[in-house]
Amino acid sequence: MPVIEVKMWTGRSAEQKKELAESLTKTMAEIGQVSPQSVTVLFVEIEPENWAVGGKLFLTKQS
Repeated sequence: MPVIEVKMWTGRSAEQKKELAESLTKTMAEIGQVSPQSVTVLFVEIEPENWAVGGKLFLTKQS
C-alpha cells in the first residue's frame, strides 16, 4: 500500500490536486506494479510563512 505525501504551499485548486493525484497514482501503479486502488496520496498544504529554505522564511520576496 504505497502512500505518497505531497507537501506544497497553499493555493492550488481542487482541480489541480485532483489532476496531480490521478497522475501520481497512475505512475506509482505502473512503476511499482501495484493496483491503483492501493495508492494513497496525501496533500499537506503549508503557508509560505511556515516554509524556509537556506534559513530564510518565505514571508516576502527573497532578496
